[in-house]
Amino acid sequence: MSERRRDRRDRDEEREELDERVVNITRVAKVIKGGRRFAFRTVVIVGDNNGRVGVGIGKARGVPDSIRKGSERARKNMNRVALSGTTIPFEVTARYGGAKVMLKPASPGTGVIAGGGVRAVLEAVGVRDILTKSQGSANLLNVAMATLKALDMLRTPQQTAAMRGKKVEDVMSFWERAQSQVEILNAAEEASDE
Repeated sequence: MSERRRDRRDRDEEREELDERVVNITRVAKVIKGGRRFAFRTVVIVGDNNGRVGVGIGKARGVPDSIRKGSERARKNMNRVALSGTTIPFEVTARYGGAKVMLKPASPGTGVIAGGGVRAVLEAVGVRDILTKSQGSANLLNVAMATLKALDMLRTPQQTAAMRGKKVEDVMSFWERAQSQVEILNAAEEASDE
């Protein structure tokens, strides 16, 4: 089997493994001498449900071409995200344009409490338990980009220890205290609900 054919087959297998979601399709217009020329802009989110996610934007005269371009760009822009089991390690807030997104870790069994662009990004990256709030602009592209920016801010205890020049145990004790406080708060919320 030729080298080129083997590479194509490997790329096709990789494409099948990835979770691809079209979040938004918008008609855009370019004003030219004879009037308006219409095209489509799509926002595509691609993730492997295991800690990697990317967002891509595609523009073309036809919808299928714009989706294809968006998915190709999303595959090129995939980043690794630091997860803590089925949730995120700590609370984080990010802004992109007029959109503001807050992500908060949740206990197992909570599910993905999110909507629109935030839900698509979080499910593609593989988060199963999280609480979110989207404020400001409801533009799906900006909300998705703000979510991606928030996920990029996350660090594992090992990365935090390396940045601070400390031992992982010192950083882990902080993480464990924070986690136990989250569990205490969740238990108090459940008790107050009953």
